[in-house]
Amino acid sequence: MKYVELSYLDVALAAALIALNAAISIALGLQMVRSLTLASARTIAQLLLIGLVLESVFSLNRWYAVLGLLAAMTIVAGSAAVGRTGRRYRGVYLDCLIAIWGSSWLVAGYGLMAVMRGVQPWYHPQYAIPLTGMILGNSLNGISLGLNHLSEGLAGSRDQVETMLTLGASRWEAARSGIQQAVRTGMTPVINSMMVVGIVNLPGMMTGQLISGVSPGQAVRYQIVIMFLIAAATGLGTVSVVLLSYRRWFNSDHQFLHAAIVRSATDRRR
Repeated sequence: MKYVELSYLDVALAAALIALNAAISIALGLQMVRSLTLASARTIAQLLLIGLVLESVFSLNRWYAVLGLLAAMTIVAGSAAVGRTGRRYRGVYLDCLIAIWGSSWLVAGYGLMAVMRGVQPWYHPQYAIPLTGMILGNSLNGISLGLNHLSEGLAGSRDQVETMLTLGASRWEAARSGIQQAVRTGMTPVINSMMVVGIVNLPGMMTGQLISGVSPGQAVRYQIVIMFLIAAATGLGTVSVVLLSYRRWFNSDHQFLHAAIVRSATDRRR
């Protein structure tokens, strides 16, 4: 079957469906019309912009252009992970950036150089950019969920944590339960997604390949690889940010620095 190209008119017809959501918001008094309009406008603007950037990077096909774009995407992902947390502390941006940069780039590098060995050169934008982008997008969810759960959990159980420390527990023993729960929380979405993939939904990458004419067998193999890479990056990223933040909230004398955890300005306004 011939690949069907979409015109801007086709895009406009799809965008018109947002009016349905706006109507629901008005009918139920949800007051979401403004946010829906803003989100739709940003979707169009951001995707058109990245389309222009990708065309330039694809045509240039140089390692520095690919890595430069991926670095920018990683910085934005790290900032977005912090933005989704209800509590902050000094160094949170650095911790999130280290966690998402290290985990995503390590796993993406493994995928490009070990799993997809036929990709030449290794930085080929057709593979490196979408692969790393999908890993970044999913791992930042795990990182933000894990960090938020840990900060809320430790702040909410301050009395219990300090009681354990007073009775002689180490900082690890006092925080271990919260750390375990935080990592579980960060990993839960990707595990749930793996449980139903191919049954309840067909993921975006697989759907895109099917639409572009790739055989179902190849599309399935690619999606399996992507799911495992995403799961690995999410696990590494979540564990990294949880341990990095834990080290900032307890000093070497095994004291809980609860005052270092503060609510974000956005969370306080709520």
